[in-house]
Amino acid sequence: MGKLLLVDGNSIMNRAFYGIMGSKMLTTKDGQYTNAVYGFLAIVFKVLEDVKPEYMVVAFDLKAPTARHKLYEGYKATRKGMPDELASQMPIIKDVLRAMNIDIVEMEGYEADDILRNIVTLWRE
Repeated sequence: MGKLLLVDGNSIMNRAFYGIMGSKMLTTKDGQYTNAVYGFLAIVFKVLEDVKPEYMVVAFDLKAPTARHKLYEGYKATRKGMPDELASQMPIIKDVLRAMNIDIVEMEGYEADDILRNIVTLWRE
């Protein structure tokens, strides 16, 4: 088996979005926010260069409630929703990942970390 790189896409998108905000977010000429896309790709390119995986999967959360929400009503109840400025960048990064032939996995009812844990379990078998 080759080297597999698993990425929690939402985690990296949030890190990139908030880490590059500064006093002003990056935008295109037409006003599309791009700071999360820029930061996400900078992180991905660095990890690809350093790790040199043969396979890569990026998992994303979907908006649907998960099993954790059903088990505990207060799960993430105090978290603010995703800002529109970040949400508008999610389709862009997914399009870029697809263009790079990087697999994207997302499934209603599961968070990215749940998906990644299951991939690891299957990979080890």
